[in-house]
Parts: sequence; C-alpha cells; structure tokens
Amino acid sequence: MRVRYTKWTPESQTDEQRMQSLMSLFSYLMVKTSGDVEEALEWLRQLAQQHGIFDEDLTMEELIGKLKEMGIIEEVEGVNTLTTRGVQKIRQDALRHVFSSLKKAPGGSHEIPDSGTGVDRLSETKKFSFGDMPTNIDLTATLTNAFIRDGLDNFTLKEEDLEVYETEHLTSCATVLLLDISHSMILYGEDRITPAKQVALALAEMIRIKFPKDYMALVVFGDEAKILSINEIPFLQVGPFHTNTRAGLQLGRSLLRRCGNVNKQIFMVTDGKPSAIFDDAGRLYKNSFGLDPRIVNKTLDEAVQCRREKITVSTFMVAQDPYLVNFVEEFTKANQGRAYFSDLNNLGEYIFVDYLRNRRKRINAGR
Repeated sequence: MRVRYTKWTPESQTDEQRMQSLMSLFSYLMVKTSGDVEEALEWLRQLAQQHGIFDEDLTMEELIGKLKEMGIIEEVEGVNTLTTRGVQKIRQDALRHVFSSLKKAPGGSHEIPDSGTGVDRLSETKKFSFGDMPTNIDLTATLTNAFIRDGLDNFTLKEEDLEVYETEHLTSCATVLLLDISHSMILYGEDRITPAKQVALALAEMIRIKFPKDYMALVVFGDEAKILSINEIPFLQVGPFHTNTRAGLQLGRSLLRRCGNVNKQIFMVTDGKPSAIFDDAGRLYKNSFGLDPRIVNKTLDEAVQCRREKITVSTFMVAQDPYLVNFVEEFTKANQGRAYFSDLNNLGEYIFVDYLRNRRKRINAGR
C-alpha cells in the first residue's frame, strides 16, 4: 500500500479540525440558503471544485455521512433536510463565529450610574455598611483610615474605618430583536440578511446558555410585522416588501409590555428608511420616495411611546443611505436611545457588546 505524506506546516489541521471547519462552513451556507440543505451541499460541491477543500482523506460523501450520523441532517423521501439538532448546531456555530471575531468594545457605556452589591468589583470604594461582603474590604484604605485617626502607636480598628470596593450588579433583561426583511436587504448585489440572521442565531444561543432567565423575542418587519421562533431563523427569507418600521416597533413594544424585567430593550437591524404604515382603516399606505412625513411622524410617535414605557431602542444601520441616516438621527432623539452604523462584518460585535453592557446595573446598597 502506498501512503502519501505532505509537508507539515504550523497551519496544518488535523482531520478533526478540518471536519469542524467544513461543518462550520456548512452551517453558514445553511443560513445563506435559508435552510435548503440540497442547495447548501451544491454550494459545497462547487467550492470543492474551485478550491479543493476535499481530498482522499476527507470526501464530500464522508462529510454528508457525518452530518447524518450526528443528526444534523436527515433524508426524507430522498431529500436531505435539516433537523432540530441541526438548527441548534447552526446557532452554536453562529455564536462561535461572532465571539471569535469580537474585538474591543465600541465606544459608549450604557451602565446605570449607581452602585452596590454585585459580582464585578469596581475601582471606587465606599464606607462599609451592613450587608457588604467582607471579601470586598479595601485593606489599604481601611488601615490608612485607622492610622490617620489614632496614629501607628495607638492603632485600633473601628467600623467607621472600614472601606469596601463598589461592585457592579447584573440584572435580567428583556430583549426584542427587530429584523428588517424588506427587499432592499438583498438588493444591489449585497447580501445583508445573512449576517443579520447569523447575529440573531448567535444572540439567541448566548442568551439560552449564559442568561437563561432573560427574555428574547424575534420580530421581523416588511409590509407587516410578525413573531418568529428561534428555530425559524435559518429558514427566514427576504420578501418583496416595503419597510413598516412602525409595525415592528408596535409589536415589539407589545411583547415587552408583558415582561416584568428591569431592563427592556429593542435592537433594530435595518438598511432602509420607513416606507409603509397601516392607516386607521387597516390599509397599507406606502411611499418609497424620500421621507414621507405621514409615515415618519407615525414612526417617531412609536419611538416616543417606547421611551415613555422605558424601552431603549438601539438601531443598527447596515447601510448609509442619507434618508436612513436622517431618519435614524430623528428617531434616536425621540427615543433617547442609541444608534450605530455597522458594516456587515462587525454587526455582531456591536449588538453583543450593547446587550452585555445593558445587563449591568449599579444599585446603591443604602437605598
């Protein structure tokens, strides 16, 4: 038997690593093809022809067999389809992808400027009060207070000498993620919906694993708004829709109204200005040209109502259309929320950092 060896390099991967890389690529293609397994496999075959990603040690058939063995796909009436376990695997891969590319946090802190008992120690200190953890005592500051009071020769330690580090407290959070599914999300040769779906999958998986008590809902909006389950995200498709931002906000606000969580927030990912609303008679009024005052004013009313209900709206723009920028500036002022311009490569970075920071709440223990 003839065995062929190749030269080892630091970049060489084991068979297990190669299989994991190919499975991650398959997960990405599943999101891009809206859950069509056969189309995703066809893309893999084309990539194999162009870039030689398979060889004698690892073939396309072996990958398909592994996907079936792991329960990620199954054959139904001769057609490969995605399983529930496969959807979970896609969420896990999306989370791994976002965290692997997570950089230093973008500017802007969203913590509430109060302090008290919690888990993360801060640099500031305060006088000890009943209920403070002894492990948070600042020994240097405490001894300094005692020395200043009585001097080194008459050293005594009293309760008023004790100083403890301030701490930061994590609170629960209710989040509605609004995804724009208007036609512009796939127009002009740029696929904006796939990165948005990847971030939605990753955020859902992070909350499920790390913050299981947090509430999260996914709302998509085009001509109208509707709720999607997390398992439906990979299969989500953009339609020939206008952008009814108002409907998305109304549904998101309705969902958050039922939550008893301290922090309520909406993350809105969009690439276009609002171009549609439902009128009082329930008919869809639409205008794709410029900023229609009738549409914009009703949408800004929703921003104000969110503010009154203490719902912060963070808008993530994945386009730089002047009309979109102008609208978002007015919207952010009305809601007193936040706005980010994010290219498609760092959308996850902005959303994840904003989510994690908004879970932090400082509470004064003396209150």
